[in-house]
Amino acid sequence: MAAHEELLKRITVDPKVCFGKPCIRGTRIWVALIVDNLAAGVGEAELIEAYPQLVPEDIRAALAYAAEMTREHVIPLSVEVAPP
Repeated sequence: MAAHEELLKRITVDPKVCFGKPCIRGTRIWVALIVDNLAAGVGEAELIEAYPQLVPEDIRAALAYAAEMTREHVIPLSVEVAPP
């Protein structure tokens, strides 16, 4: 779990930076931007090429942060029930 906590130290939330959205420390790159791109199929190498200030640990930190948020918040989704 220490590795997880170390990754989360790469994330900052500052009301004076990007309206308080979670960002990669020392940048204005939103965690959501990284996670959205990964979900859309953009690869790690492509993200780093587009945002050269990122390193692989930043991408893992964004995923770790997203995982933490899913533990804390429930987003209502429609549930499909298979017919009997």
